[in-house]
Amino acid sequence: MKFLVKLFPEITIKSKPVRKDLVKQLRINIRRVLRQIDENVVVEGSWDKIEVLLPDADERTSKRAIEALQRVSGITNFLVVHEYPLADFHTIYLNAKALYEEQLEGKRFQVRVKRAGKHDFTSMDLERYVGGGLRQHTKAAGVDLSNPEVIISIEVRDDKYYLVEKRYEGLGGYPVGGLEPVVSLMSGGYDSGVASYLTMKRGMRTHFCFFNLGGTAHEVGVKQAALYLWEKYGGGQRVKFITVPFEGVVAEILDKIYHSNMGVVLKRMMLRAATQVARDLSATALVTGECVAQVSSQTLTNLNVIDSATDMLVLRPLIVTDKQDIIRMASQIGVEEFARNMPEYCGVISDRPTTKARDYRIENDEKRFDMQVLEQALANRRAINIDEIMQSELTVDEVEVVSTPSLDDVIIDIRHPNEQEKAPLMLTNNKILQVPFYELESRMAELDGETRYLLFCDKGVMSQLHASHLNGNGRKVLVYRPL
Repeated sequence: MKFLVKLFPEITIKSKPVRKDLVKQLRINIRRVLRQIDENVVVEGSWDKIEVLLPDADERTSKRAIEALQRVSGITNFLVVHEYPLADFHTIYLNAKALYEEQLEGKRFQVRVKRAGKHDFTSMDLERYVGGGLRQHTKAAGVDLSNPEVIISIEVRDDKYYLVEKRYEGLGGYPVGGLEPVVSLMSGGYDSGVASYLTMKRGMRTHFCFFNLGGTAHEVGVKQAALYLWEKYGGGQRVKFITVPFEGVVAEILDKIYHSNMGVVLKRMMLRAATQVARDLSATALVTGECVAQVSSQTLTNLNVIDSATDMLVLRPLIVTDKQDIIRMASQIGVEEFARNMPEYCGVISDRPTTKARDYRIENDEKRFDMQVLEQALANRRAINIDEIMQSELTVDEVEVVSTPSLDDVIIDIRHPNEQEKAPLMLTNNKILQVPFYELESRMAELDGETRYLLFCDKGVMSQLHASHLNGNGRKVLVYRPL
């Protein structure tokens, strides 16, 4: 299978050196992503297109490759093509007839030719010849230049031509890694997930920084959301997931800060910590999911006070976006389920929170705050490469792992619904329940206390983490890990 990848239009208007670098980065990202599907993939680039060849692709591999390319930023669209050496018009017509004849039956069509290079014929000459032949020698209903039901696309490039089998729309944007890196303050909610996606789509290598306000379940959930985003849209770039333990900071705020200012001060502390994280990673900006007036801390006045805590640029991709639009985008990119069921920790609850914070009042409040608490939180931060999350050494109680379930065991598939749909778990003798990880706790009460339940996920790590958490709360579950 062969693809012709078309560049995002904004790339094509860049200066020669910038365009060259962006195309190079896009080639690298495509190769990284598709090599996981077919290690023999060939990616070759040029000034205005990139050719991708999967030499031994079967139907399943081709489908996966198409889905993967649709998630690589920097691509405006890509074509599934059949490549031939440039020949006479009649040979081109015969190849087009072989490819399109079945589609043309009873349909009105149009032939469109694009050319690049020097040839002794025009695009219209080839369109007329191929179109005339198809009209006479197929069961097509006729030619329609205004509103065709089928479009026959032919691209002629120098000494080759391509018959286009199908066109797919791309993600747009710039290739990830083509712009400077940033650090996204990732909470696992709708806003931070969508904001992180948008910065990746715009070409920024996006690291994730999570402020743990209390609870392993929240951290695990945010890690899974970040991992999902990176696997889908990260272009294979190496990025970090940083956890900053903020329980002590929250406690200090509750003890020292005037109640109506707690939310603003918490955000300022997060920006201070994230600034240090970003500098250590040589990142040039911070990213948040804040939106004007969505909550009390996000009034324009409060955002201005919050931003004064750092001298680093703070990007807010969602700043004027309606909440329903954010949720809709979260659904489209696949993070809605994570966000909707993300565990929450309400550590700072302001009584009548201020919507018009004043610099001098916040600064006076912060004089009572022991900054060593913030420094200690930074000193205790943990960083891990995002692609190593599934193999990370998290402290969990030992959980029994079963490779061959008993006849009466019930398997609970805790994977994300997208993964369940792509690769359904098939067992002959056991009942399988599909309960995504984020619904486990809320649905455990529905399960029979006498039945033995085994959790399943692809790598077995997340199922062990959740099993350990549930067992710690008094519910006995095991892990199913097939050999």
